[in-house]
Amino acid sequence: MENPTNLKYSKDHEWLKEEGDKVTVGITYFAQDQLGSLVFVNLPEVGDEITKGEPFCDVESVKAVSDVYSPVSGIVSAINEDLLDNPEKINDDPYDAWFIQVEQITETEELLTAEQYEDFCKEEA
Repeated sequence: MENPTNLKYSKDHEWLKEEGDKVTVGITYFAQDQLGSLVFVNLPEVGDEITKGEPFCDVESVKAVSDVYSPVSGIVSAINEDLLDNPEKINDDPYDAWFIQVEQITETEELLTAEQYEDFCKEEA
C-alpha cells in the first residue's frame, strides 16, 4: 500500500495530518502490518496532555501489546471512539482509522514526507 502524500510520518510509524490548528494522528500501514490483527485499542481521554516521543495509547494484536508514540506535544481534543469497539478498522484502512486529534501543539517531532518514510521502511525491512 502506498503512503498518502498529504500526510507526514514519524520514524515510530505514526502518520500525522495537519488541519489548521490541529493534527490528526494514526498508525501507518507498515505498523499495522508488522503488528498483525489488532484486537484491542486503549485510547487516551479528551483533555489529556500528550508529549512528543512518549506513548499516548497502546494497541493489542494477536502477537503482543505495543505502545503508540506521539509525534507532537499538545492536548487531545478528540478520540476515534469507533476504534474501541472495532479495532480491526486499523488493519482494514490505517489511513482512515485515526486515533486522536490534537490541539494546542507546542512541539513537533521531525517528520518525514511519504517518500522519505518509504525509504526509511525499506531500511527497516
